[in-house]
Amino acid sequence: MSSQKTPYQGSKRVFGDFRCSKCNRTWSSGNSWANMGQKCKECDIMIYPYQQRPLLKRDKDEEDYLYDSGAPHLSHLCEKCKKLGYNCRGRGSKAFY
Repeated sequence: MSSQKTPYQGSKRVFGDFRCSKCNRTWSSGNSWANMGQKCKECDIMIYPYQQRPLLKRDKDEEDYLYDSGAPHLSHLCEKCKKLGYNCRGRGSKAFY
């Protein structure tokens, strides 16, 4: 069995697109990691991103850039946060537990 659960296999945080296999809910997150998933808020099942891309800082002239909005991270739904025991964006980051 392959240990690669995600398209991206690097060590940095990236932008990921998710789709719940149970309810078809979709979401995007600037807190996506290699081989780590996020739980669907509706179904409470672990979902792995079907697509991941580099996370870039937003450029005022480039509306298509993928960026971290700075919104609070839902740590209780994040596999990486649970594995680390703290917010995957850093210990000083805003989080909802």
